[in-house]
Amino acid sequence: MSEVNSGERVGGWTRFVTARPRLALLAALVITALAVFAGSGVADRMGSGGWTAPDAESTYATKALEREFPASQPNLLLLIHSGGASVDDPAVAAEAARLTERLAAEEGVTGVGSYWQGKSPALRSEDGHEALVAARIEGEEKAAGEILDRIAPAYRGEHGPVVVSVGGPVAVQHDMQTIIEEDLFRAELIALPVTLVLLVMVFGSAVAALLPLGVGIVAILGTNAVLRGITEFTDVSVFAQNLTTALGLGLAIDYALFIVRRFREELNAGADTRAAIGTTLRTAGRTVLFSALTVAVSLAAMLVFPQYFLRSFAYAGIAVVLLAAAAALILLPAALMLLGPRVNSLDLRRLLRRRRRATAAVDASTAPGTASGEDTGPGTASGKDTAPGRDTGPGARWGRFAELVMRRAPVFAVLTTVGLVLLGLPFLGVKFGTADHRQLPATAESRVVQEHIQHGFPGNPGGGLEVLAEGPATPAQYEDFRTRVADLDGVRRVDGPLTAENTAYFEVLPDGESVGQDAQHLVRDLRAVPAPFDTSVTGTAAALVDSQDAIADRLPWAVGIIAVVTLLLVFLLTGSVLIPLQAVVLNALSLTAMFGAVVWVFQDGHLSGLLAFTSTGDIETTLPVLMFCVAFGLSMDYGVFLLSRIKEEYDRTGEHEHAVTFGLRHTGGLITAAAVILAVVMVAIGTSRVTNTKMLGLGIALAVLMDAMVVRSLLVPAVMKVMGRATWWAPAPLRAFHRRFGLSEGEPAPAVSPQSRPAEEIPGGAPGDMSGGAPGDVPGGASEEIPEEGGGHGRDKIAAGA
Repeated sequence: MSEVNSGERVGGWTRFVTARPRLALLAALVITALAVFAGSGVADRMGSGGWTAPDAESTYATKALEREFPASQPNLLLLIHSGGASVDDPAVAAEAARLTERLAAEEGVTGVGSYWQGKSPALRSEDGHEALVAARIEGEEKAAGEILDRIAPAYRGEHGPVVVSVGGPVAVQHDMQTIIEEDLFRAELIALPVTLVLLVMVFGSAVAALLPLGVGIVAILGTNAVLRGITEFTDVSVFAQNLTTALGLGLAIDYALFIVRRFREELNAGADTRAAIGTTLRTAGRTVLFSALTVAVSLAAMLVFPQYFLRSFAYAGIAVVLLAAAAALILLPAALMLLGPRVNSLDLRRLLRRRRRATAAVDASTAPGTASGEDTGPGTASGKDTAPGRDTGPGARWGRFAELVMRRAPVFAVLTTVGLVLLGLPFLGVKFGTADHRQLPATAESRVVQEHIQHGFPGNPGGGLEVLAEGPATPAQYEDFRTRVADLDGVRRVDGPLTAENTAYFEVLPDGESVGQDAQHLVRDLRAVPAPFDTSVTGTAAALVDSQDAIADRLPWAVGIIAVVTLLLVFLLTGSVLIPLQAVVLNALSLTAMFGAVVWVFQDGHLSGLLAFTSTGDIETTLPVLMFCVAFGLSMDYGVFLLSRIKEEYDRTGEHEHAVTFGLRHTGGLITAAAVILAVVMVAIGTSRVTNTKMLGLGIALAVLMDAMVVRSLLVPAVMKVMGRATWWAPAPLRAFHRRFGLSEGEPAPAVSPQSRPAEEIPGGAPGDMSGGAPGDVPGGASEEIPEEGGGHGRDKIAAGA
């Protein structure tokens, strides 16, 4: 390629990222090392709560009770087991009293009480062999966890005639945080080597395979440093680290796949290194930037919710998406500048291809009517598919598949849509609940303690509702209020009031489950009881009601933000009014299987034995919102790559059906490969022993695979065929707006009839070949140039999303 041509292909951004590649990579190495230092210990600063709204009534009442009546809100429980003796045995009672006194003297611990002090039946097991010491560890989650770490070892285990186990909400949260951190480390150990093997299968070259992994590691380490900084100002959930790992690896690999593949295509077409980078950044680079923006917007929608559990995923998601895109668009081109053609080094598939050719030669020499050494035809090593007129170019099978779908487009569209809707039907029976000790593995100490209390103690201590009364009141007024509460449907017992200056609280024990539908109705009834003082209701059921109300109040805003921004961005990409609507609807359909599976598996308990979790009979309220935002963003990621390729080819040729076939042919293999790799990462996350993390990982893995293998492969081409050229319609004012402000890849090119090009000259992937027809697979390194009418390098005019 001439220097003139090279100069035409090199823009300002290319000059910026390739001017000092060694300096850029050295700076990245230094920054990454600083990120490792800055992000160290981030998990220790994260919380395991954040399920409730900070401005909710239940949150206010809980904090007020903690301040005024610490003993009413115990978060630390010592389960005292007396062995074969009774808990009233003098030796047992003496040891329990000593432990109680010792616990009351601990710094940061208040509100200590025990069965042996007041002989409360609620603190003694029904079999008489277990009893409780209850206390309140002061401070927020992080401070309480540190105090628990300090004091728990001194109490856990044997103490004379008793055995002590440590439980309570603070212990549950601490165990959850510890287990998630351990599971995340194990998931990384699983995902990284498996991902590397898959990347080698995709690229062939070991050098090329290491590049996406490097981008992912930079994104993950950078995000950990960002999260560490955010913890200085607000609460961040420890669950957000799972999303950091999954998206950091998954999206970095997605982006690097498309950029490295495009770069290799340009080299294969005869471009020099700098020119190849320039074309790659103008085409695949722009698509990566656009895709990152759409994913970030989907994740940013979680910022509208007040629960810090959801907001944490927005912090982590936005950071990791932008860092992955930045690494792919800045560091990766610098690395490619240094590597040049050596990006194809260490081709581990070369030996396999040589073996195939040798086998083909032997077969050809022994086949009847075939001369030894006869050429078996271009584009094939084994001599298959050599019939005249048969399309055997890279991506041919994806092209033939797209044509098959479009020949029966109405059938595929209807059957696929019906199938996805049927898979989502179980979600109609969803029941929302709150996270509790059952999220933990059955062997976790805090879960064992909680289950002993739940099943062995009368009245399910800790499962009631608390009513805070504030303002001056007389004993008669308190008694009148107590009577009204006792008369409500679903109330088993009312205890109290316990009074302080102008403040009192009542404990209300509901019939049935502590967080069931009846308990939730009781919360609303309690809040409606008239009183001469201010009342606030808290407790597990009250927190659940408030969380559901907060989500219901903000959900329309979140969905609206995602929908409006998606419609706008896809319009800017395509210039069509109908394609953005189609993208939103089809993306939503791709999530039906995930939501149906979540209810069928995790709520209803199917496969609980195989997946090693305990079904709670409900789904934590915030998880469907989280899974929707993440999965919708990832679906848009794949949709952008496919639509950008279809749009570019439609602009070039004006042939609607050909453009759809071309787009699937070019991106089908790579989208499938990217989805499989991301699914592997999510499944590794899904091996967690914490049920919510397991649900998140496995659910999103299913959504990603359904989107890539069903929606992008079947539904998109079928719907675009049914819609025909109307797909690209837009009113005149919007067409003018798009011409001025729309996004495009590459320069416009004169229309070339697809019939004028041999099919073998179109690069792409094929079903079953996750490489997507990478240039390294073209025997002899044949150029994939597409000639233009009147000469010139046709590839300069072709914009690809990959």
